[in-house]
Amino acid sequence: MPQITPMFAVPFGFAQMPDPEALNRELHALFLSREKEGTRWANPSPYTIRNDALFESHFDLFAWPEACVQTLSAFCHSELLALVGQLSGYDLPTMRNLEVQTDAWFHITRSGGHFGMHNHPMASWSGVYCVSPGKHDPAARDSGRLSFVNPNSLAGMYLDPANSHLRQPFAFANHGFDLVPGQLVLFPSWVQHYVLPFHGTGERITVAFNCMFRTRGG
Repeated sequence: MPQITPMFAVPFGFAQMPDPEALNRELHALFLSREKEGTRWANPSPYTIRNDALFESHFDLFAWPEACVQTLSAFCHSELLALVGQLSGYDLPTMRNLEVQTDAWFHITRSGGHFGMHNHPMASWSGVYCVSPGKHDPAARDSGRLSFVNPNSLAGMYLDPANSHLRQPFAFANHGFDLVPGQLVLFPSWVQHYVLPFHGTGERITVAFNCMFRTRGG
């Protein structure tokens, strides 16, 4: 029997904010109030396809002084640093010598809102935190789903019974996640992803961020 080894695996990280209800209420109220102020807080030059049912903020979110934002920033950075250290086998002195630069922003998506396929150039790691998934229409099974494109684009060039029913982690399919409040998804910034149209009521609110690392003094 041959040994099976995943040679080209893509690492994702998943974390859950403990008891996120109070924090998410504060974030929800803050983001809606900033949206109402209009262009002052809106990203003036988005490059990814979206429509008017989606609001995107400036990329300086984690620099805001509000306590709820700083709590979220600390959680996201802590989980990402733990992931980086685990994947790279870094010891504590190496981790303490890392500097990180972060762009962060929020999305408010209402019924019909969507986000086109993209990745995040000039960053190594990205993340998405769910403040609120909104209330989905029961018939819309993939409403607002955060979806990732399988990077093995040539894997399906020929299909027969020997490779068309592979199980994970070797299957060719894309991956999608129906986010829940307080959930954090971490992924390499090069992975193509998109958000399917949100069908429902209320607001689907997420925080996204990109991180760039360097060695302190290097």
